Amino acid sequence: MASETQSNGAHTNGAIAPDPVAPAKLTAKEFQSDQDVRWCPGCGDYSILAQMQRALPDFNVPTEKYVFVAGIGCSSRFPYYMNTYGFHGIHGRAPAIASGVKMVNPGLTVWVATGDGDGLSIGGNHFIHMLRRNFNLNVIMFNNRIYGLTKGQYSPTSEHGKKTKSTPFGSIDHPFNPVLVALGVEASFIARSMDRDAKHMQQMIKRAEEHHGTSFIEVYQNCNIYNDGAFFAFTEKETKDENSLFIEHGKPMLFGKDKNKGIRMDGFQPKVITFEEGKWGPNDASLYDETNKELAFIIARLSEMEGFPTPFGVFLVESRSVYEDEMTEQIAWSKSKFGDGDLEKLLHSGNTWVVQ
Repeated sequence: MASETQSNGAHTNGAIAPDPVAPAKLTAKEFQSDQDVRWCPGCGDYSILAQMQRALPDFNVPTEKYVFVAGIGCSSRFPYYMNTYGFHGIHGRAPAIASGVKMVNPGLTVWVATGDGDGLSIGGNHFIHMLRRNFNLNVIMFNNRIYGLTKGQYSPTSEHGKKTKSTPFGSIDHPFNPVLVALGVEASFIARSMDRDAKHMQQMIKRAEEHHGTSFIEVYQNCNIYNDGAFFAFTEKETKDENSLFIEHGKPMLFGKDKNKGIRMDGFQPKVITFEEGKWGPNDASLYDETNKELAFIIARLSEMEGFPTPFGVFLVESRSVYEDEMTEQIAWSKSKFGDGDLEKLLHSGNTWVVQ
C-alpha cells in the first residue's frame, strides 16, 4: 500500500524532480506496511528489511514513488512488508517485471528483491540481461547459500561438497560468486554486505540508491534453519576481523585484529602482508579504486583463495547511459521523423493473407 500523505521529493539519481517546497522528513516507520512479518525467528531477512526501511527515508522520496518487485523464495516476501507499491511475480522473473516497470514509468524508483536460488538459478538468464542493459533500478540479493522456502536443497551458491536434502553425498557443482557474475556481465554498480552489519548495509543501500544505472548488492544472509552459520566467519566477533576485508575507495585494504594486515598488489597478484616494524606498514597496503574494473575482478576472487579475507563494500562504480533514457530518445526521434504512427495501418501493411 502506498502512502497518500507525502508530497513529491528530490531523488539523487535524477529520476524525480525536486519540489519547490521541501516535504516533511520521512521515517522508517512510514516504510513499514501493516502486514505481519513472517520469516523464521532469527532469520537474517529481518535485518535486511530493517536496514532498507532505515536507509530510504534519507532520500525523502515519497513511498508511492517506490516499487519493490520479487519472484519466489523467502526473500520474495519483501514487497509485502514495504509500505510502497510492490509486485510478487513468479520464480526468477522479477528482473523482467522490474525492467518493464522502469521502461513505462522511469519516474518510479524500482528495487528487485531476490535470492541466490531465485536470481541465479531459474532467473539467471533474466538477471544477467537486466544487469547488462543497465536500467536505472536496484537489485538486492539475499544470499544464504541454500533453498530455504523449499526446505533445504543446495543452491547455485552452495559450496562444493555441501550436503543437503538434494545432495546427500555432497554437491559436486562449482558455486557461483555473485559479485563475479555481476562483473562478468558488466553491471555498473556492484557491492556486497552482510546481514549482521547494520551500519555497513545501510551505507551500501544508500550508495546503490544514489547510483544512476543498475545497482547490485549481494547480502550474506544467515538461514538459521537450513544453513545456520554459513557466514559466521565474517559476522562473529571472534573471527570477523581476520576473515573480512572492508574495501573503500581511495583507502588502503586493511584487515585483521587492530588492522595489522593488508592486501598488497604485486602486479596483478594480491598478497597478504603483516605489518612488522622495519618491514611492512599500513602505507604499504594497496589503495582500493572502485572505478578500476580489473582490480574489482581480482579482489572479488579473494573469497575463493585460501589464506585471503572475503571482501565487502563497493567493488565497482561505472557511469554509462541507462536503457530507459536511450529508449525514450529513440521514441522521440522516431516520432519527430515519422509521426505518432498508426497501428491499424501497420498491421495491414506489406504482405497480408486472408484465411477462408
